[in-house]
Amino acid sequence: MSTADRCREVLVPDVGDKGTLSIAEIMVRAGDSVFADDPLLVVESGKATLDIVAQFDGRIVEVRVAAGDLVVSGQTVVVLEESLEQRPKSRRPEHGGEVPPARFSLFAAFTAASAPAATVPETSCDLLVIGGGPGGYSAAFRAADLGLDTVLVEQHASLGGVCLNVGCIPSKALLHLVGSMEEAAGMADCGIRFAAPEVDIDRLRAYKAGTVARLTAGLAGMARARGVRVLHGRGRFEDAHRVVVDLANDAGQQSVSFAKCIVAAGSHPLRLPLLPRDERIVDSTGALELPTVPRRMLVVGGGIIGLEMATVYSALGARIDVVELQDALMPGPDRDLVRIWEEQNRHRFDRIMPGTRIAAVVTRDDGVWVGFEGPASPEGLVRYDMILQSVGRKANGLQLDAHKAGVAVGADGVIGVDKHMRTNVRHIHAIGDIVGMPMLAHKALHQAHVAAECAAGLEVNHDGSLIPGVAYTHPEIAWVGLSEDVAKRQGIAVDVAKFPWAASGRAIANRAEHGMTKLLFAQDSGRLLGGSIVGSGAGDMIGEIALAISENCRADDIGRKIHHPHPTLGETIGMAAHLAQGTCTDLPTMARCAR
Repeated sequence: MSTADRCREVLVPDVGDKGTLSIAEIMVRAGDSVFADDPLLVVESGKATLDIVAQFDGRIVEVRVAAGDLVVSGQTVVVLEESLEQRPKSRRPEHGGEVPPARFSLFAAFTAASAPAATVPETSCDLLVIGGGPGGYSAAFRAADLGLDTVLVEQHASLGGVCLNVGCIPSKALLHLVGSMEEAAGMADCGIRFAAPEVDIDRLRAYKAGTVARLTAGLAGMARARGVRVLHGRGRFEDAHRVVVDLANDAGQQSVSFAKCIVAAGSHPLRLPLLPRDERIVDSTGALELPTVPRRMLVVGGGIIGLEMATVYSALGARIDVVELQDALMPGPDRDLVRIWEEQNRHRFDRIMPGTRIAAVVTRDDGVWVGFEGPASPEGLVRYDMILQSVGRKANGLQLDAHKAGVAVGADGVIGVDKHMRTNVRHIHAIGDIVGMPMLAHKALHQAHVAAECAAGLEVNHDGSLIPGVAYTHPEIAWVGLSEDVAKRQGIAVDVAKFPWAASGRAIANRAEHGMTKLLFAQDSGRLLGGSIVGSGAGDMIGEIALAISENCRADDIGRKIHHPHPTLGETIGMAAHLAQGTCTDLPTMARCAR
């Protein structure tokens, strides 16, 4: 029997659950030898978890799913090459009765005799950090500064995690480039004309990669300077004081014993089971590789990540459709700010389909054909050259064998923590995406410092009430604190001051008069409760509003005590505060802002 004839597909069983099925944990990788009844992976449903086991002895040829992927009954998840010599399968009788006697297995005997004794080298440290993203490396560096002997485990070849390697930084590099290109094109009606841009996609990729390389090299240098030992690979708990790291590039394993630990293992993109495996169907990581510039692109999911990548590909020449299951795009900011963004971005999209789902996907040589269901869906199948699936992320808590350390992990992969970032196991902390929403790098960084300082014996807390959100689209949207939509739903009485940038000299000069700055003040105390900005540089300005909320500022504090430079876009924050008091001289005469 040939090798091909011995290959068998392992399928997701019918678990009798109509809800979502996802891969909770993967226990094998290509090349591993397994026996019959060995668990290969764990499937999670709304009701329970189920081990998918090997049906015979053999070798793993391919694992076709990743942890967190959504799957359906009957889907192939593993390809297994059956061994020529089989040991007995589980001797438990299927329907009762006596256990049959065991028989000799040449396969099992040879494997046991030829396998060398497993010896895993071990090191020890005061603090182990699992995950080298913004949260992880910040925690490791802060701990080292406080005198702790620190080991940092990172799965990527370079420090920085998803954010720096395949997320925040490369996406912002591309957004900056295409923003400059679109700004140059818009100068024509101001009397400055440029030739049509010529995009060298290879040099564009090289610029992005160079930006990432420069930052990762800086992190590596800072780790060396602080004496932080870095292990590249994937860590998993063996017990409450030991982690085994599967080193990158098949370099073996390393055992690390620790006194304390910070888990900063992040999250991964969710995958829709309806979408087949095809090189033209990518997640955000695949989209950032810029494999090609499609003529027509479908963005599945109208959140921030999907819309940022839509901005990049649109500027490079792609026509974009967006399908979103919810009734509106971009959850988070108030709808009046999102409407301004939509008005400025209508030219990018052929279709925006809220309240719509994908009903069918057919892959053909000429493209990926998609059918839709919903009030905004087109008839028949629509052809696309590329599909970006951006339907959210799932925390990686189920990938760490955390139960072996006694750490409680939810079915959603989230690890619960207290205000000191401690898990239910006191000497193990968790930070960043893995502790739940919002999944933002700046949240992880703040939590990292708290966790590291607590691990060093300091008494500090994390306050997650003022975490700004930013969409780095064109224009940007940023928000922090209480939103007007939430205030209405919760019955909180607020005064709302909206300052239009059409009354800002700097915004007009910068061709950004479509923007707006919005502040919310409590009617009873006059304290600032929240604020948001839509317009150029919104993310750079939102920090002032966050600081004003934290300091319990009133409109008078913002408008009179702070001398905002003129002319600037940041000046609109002070103007909105004046508007709240009814003292704004940059708008026609009016009373205090509407209640």
